[in-house]
Amino acid sequence: MSLKSAIARPYARSVTNAVMRRAMDPANTQNIVLKGLLRFASDTAFGKEHKLFDVRDHMDLVQSVPLRDYEGFKPYIERITFGERDVLWPGTPLYLCKTSGTTSGAKYIPITTESLPNHIGSARRALLAYIAHTGNSAFVDGRMIFLQGSPVLDRSGHIPSGRLSGIVANHVPAYLLKNRMPSFATNAIPDWETKVEAIVSETIGEDMRLISGIPAWVQMYFERLLVRTGKANVKEVFPNFSLFVYGGVNYGPYRSRMETLIGGSVPSVELFPASEGFIAYQDRSGEEGLLLVLDNGIYFGFVPMHGPDRRPRSIAEVQLDTQYALVLYTNAGLWGYEIGDTVKFVSLSPPRVVVTGRTKHFTSAFGEHVIAEEVEGALKDAMLVQPCDVSEFTVAPQLSPKEGLPYHEWFIEFASAPSDPGGFAAAMDDALQKRNVYYKDLITGKVLRPLIITPVPRGGFTAWMKARGMNDAQSKMPRLANDRRYVEGL
Repeated sequence: MSLKSAIARPYARSVTNAVMRRAMDPANTQNIVLKGLLRFASDTAFGKEHKLFDVRDHMDLVQSVPLRDYEGFKPYIERITFGERDVLWPGTPLYLCKTSGTTSGAKYIPITTESLPNHIGSARRALLAYIAHTGNSAFVDGRMIFLQGSPVLDRSGHIPSGRLSGIVANHVPAYLLKNRMPSFATNAIPDWETKVEAIVSETIGEDMRLISGIPAWVQMYFERLLVRTGKANVKEVFPNFSLFVYGGVNYGPYRSRMETLIGGSVPSVELFPASEGFIAYQDRSGEEGLLLVLDNGIYFGFVPMHGPDRRPRSIAEVQLDTQYALVLYTNAGLWGYEIGDTVKFVSLSPPRVVVTGRTKHFTSAFGEHVIAEEVEGALKDAMLVQPCDVSEFTVAPQLSPKEGLPYHEWFIEFASAPSDPGGFAAAMDDALQKRNVYYKDLITGKVLRPLIITPVPRGGFTAWMKARGMNDAQSKMPRLANDRRYVEGL
């Protein structure tokens, strides 16, 4: 064990224990954050407009600040891009983070001096929590690869802009730079397919121990790596590979294929990063739920997904096993911002959540309101009945079939197909009915017929995403849609 690895363990325990003390007192921790946000923002244009100087508690906040999505914030963002100061937060943002929107095209989310540590520090906490919980720190002695967006920023406007991972890449702590891969030059390659080939060339022969990225893109890297080396699995290429860090999507549907490529399972850490702020991370290895980052610049609101009351609840008011839409109030200047993700709590002390889907990504052509958690669970259950490897998938309604009843159409790219495709589809449909009673009622009532699988050729999803300008390490295929816009061309 190296000195660095030995030092990492007590340091990780110290940091993790301090974080947990604050997490075990969530209401007070969040109140401290809220007071800090109000102190900074009261004199901004937004603060004066919404009388933030009169806000004293959660109830005052939700009465003073209406809920907004990006469209509601767009006029403020435009004022910032034209050079106006003190709009949403004192001064001007350090960066504008460019991200994809479901209705707005490109979105530009501010990142400020105060909010940048939330993105960097929370990811660091996740790794320290893993070390503290498992005692495994050997990965710090080897190479670490982060598959991410280009660090090259657009500096043509008043404020530099770029992808979140690219912005963060410009602020990597010095102690990580020596072990971090790929190189800046390789990371800056704009075309993903060219970039992944360069990453393969750069990493072959290295002592790779930590690999991080969205599962679909890491899967592509692994496939190219094995083609280039002729090895049977990733463990033969990187014998010391010991930690997979991922975020952005549920790992479950990818797990079988990834473990086939790796040559077995490896420990993993799940992150919940977003352009708007770092939301949560897995702090207990092998346990369900992500620990909310309650003490680092974000005040949370939770809007129940069912029922007429749209008032955001505070952390003190939430309940277990209830679907909530996330609302953020942040030191990047977002106020009452509906991020578009839904969660449910699996623990209240400390507060841990699982991500259940997107508020705008669901299938409900007949009122069934099927969400990502349900389709991912149904696929996972069917894969236990009939083993297979799934590279990617998405679901859309087929409302006007040439014959017969409407149905849910599953577009699936198999790395290895199930032995009985019809039986696999039936197992999925049965599992989905068990998860969603409304869907079951529509099937038994002969309003819908059971789901149908449409196989997508190998590489089909990658080609589809590339054709739509989504060919980078941060892009994700939506799991569901209430129309067929995502599946045209598949």
